[in-house]
Amino acid sequence: MGRRGEPRPGVRFLLLGLALPALVLTPSCARPVNTGHPTPTSSASASASVLCTRLVSHWSREVLDGTTYGDYQSMGLSTGQFEILRTVVDAARTVQRHQGTSAADELIVRQARQACAERYRHGTPSGGSWQ
Repeated sequence: MGRRGEPRPGVRFLLLGLALPALVLTPSCARPVNTGHPTPTSSASASASVLCTRLVSHWSREVLDGTTYGDYQSMGLSTGQFEILRTVVDAARTVQRHQGTSAADELIVRQARQACAERYRHGTPSGGSWQ
């Protein structure tokens, strides 16, 4: 303690240094701002489905082009997502042979979107870390 019972200047700085981040990181109790954009009812399953669609579509094109390597884990896919990829690629190969690459790309996106939406319609599947 300094003279007159006041904390020393260094201690005052230390207290302020510890209190300031706590104040900044404390969540606000204010109401959320209405942005006018609709919010999804199940954002977790919707974003999981979108991510699944992006991953499966990307890697399906790579597999179809023959430019991929490794296994499903190196692609960042779960076993369920990899099953979707295998189904999509099998269908895309047939379409590519008969109708061309652009038709195969359209099929990849459409089937990946449908299968991923089905997979995540009730949230994230359980049954293991790679399910």
